[in-house]
Amino acid sequence: MVSTSVPRLVVAAPASGSGKTTVATGLMAAFASRGLAVSPHKVGPDYIDPGYHSLASGRVGRNLDAYMCGPELVAPLFLHGARGCDIAVVEGVMGMFDGAAGEGELASTAHVAKLLRAPVVLVVDASSQSRSVAALVHGFASWDPEVRVGGVILNKVASDRHEDMLREALESVGVPVLGVLRRVAQVDTPSRHLGLVPVAERRAAAVDAVAAMAEQVRDGCDLEALMRLARGAGELDCGAWDAGEAVTSSPSPVVAVAGGPAFTFSYAEHTELLTAAGAEVVAFDPLRDEQLPHGTAGLVIGGGFPEVYAAELSANEPLRKAVAALAETGAPVAAECAGLLYLCRDLDGQPMCGVLDASGRMGERLTLGYRDAVAVSDSVLAVAGTRMRGHEFHRTVVEPGAGDTAAWGVRVPRRRLEGFVQGGVHASYLHTHWAAAPGVARRFVERCRTS
Repeated sequence: MVSTSVPRLVVAAPASGSGKTTVATGLMAAFASRGLAVSPHKVGPDYIDPGYHSLASGRVGRNLDAYMCGPELVAPLFLHGARGCDIAVVEGVMGMFDGAAGEGELASTAHVAKLLRAPVVLVVDASSQSRSVAALVHGFASWDPEVRVGGVILNKVASDRHEDMLREALESVGVPVLGVLRRVAQVDTPSRHLGLVPVAERRAAAVDAVAAMAEQVRDGCDLEALMRLARGAGELDCGAWDAGEAVTSSPSPVVAVAGGPAFTFSYAEHTELLTAAGAEVVAFDPLRDEQLPHGTAGLVIGGGFPEVYAAELSANEPLRKAVAALAETGAPVAAECAGLLYLCRDLDGQPMCGVLDASGRMGERLTLGYRDAVAVSDSVLAVAGTRMRGHEFHRTVVEPGAGDTAAWGVRVPRRRLEGFVQGGVHASYLHTHWAAAPGVARRFVERCRTS
């Protein structure tokens, strides 16, 4: 049993772009450099920030998503990730009170902080204000009395004089200043159409960026005060989530899971659930490996950036043929977003696996948001009528958007059909979190045994 009093902090901000990732990642690395075991977490469905968190802490980054997994799983999943750790740092999402559209506080940083009974550190971009910072912090600290804002870190402070004005203004608010950070260019990390460039694509540069974040946080933040604040987190009255309790296991089929730079979007709990359900999980890289792992009985292809690597993926013709041959046998194949594109006939004119009679291309607008979905047909993942919550995050388009047998009916806000169910293939843009429905992993592995 994990101690339910593990020290923890939630790093929040008034709005996106305030510096949450810099501060959270820097805190993880700074605490880890002191020899502490740091548990890294991210609120919401984001796949990219956890890669930087893993680099900073040396532990797998995990998501805490109250929309997809349900509020009741947030604390157990947190405790699962925090096993054996001295402190946990949870990076928030968007503005502190911004949650799922039309769902009130659900899945917001504030909501997760309450579920974790964790103190909040508010990161404020102070670059264009002085005395007004007091009104801003006062508003966020008093808006919801169940959320404890235990301190402020001022980011992008211009000078010593600017810092003095900010500190003076905040004296009347009663929220201590726990850090002051100047703008540092080398901390900036490159972005593209879906956010930051993943660690897997720029590891050496990412290592340098994380080191710079750690140095900035060590120089500008009171780590002792932050640790004291973390130790003041409330007790949690639940046990840690356990994949073995969620699914049963028997003989071990090989489940190949795509990885490498083109397929970096995955939740750690998925492979843990597959393993607990009895699978032998073997990673492979579609950019480099010309064959699927020996004995592959099922295939999981998650999200990522196949559009960036379309030429390289296309050039690996032996693997494309191997994937198509596996799908032709009726073996279970679960593909999300990038995986859907990889299974298409082509992507931006480059030949892909040809499992699906559809074409993918870059589009002009970003599709982003939580989704309520219902399985419209039986598949290797779910029976028809199964309800799931998921997330879409892509700037590509697949035509046609759904096969003769669709995967999901999605309400956004009107119901539409989405994805493909074809033999043993389940392919869709919808990202789901299997911890919310462990029967998905159990069903998939059982189909691997019997297909």
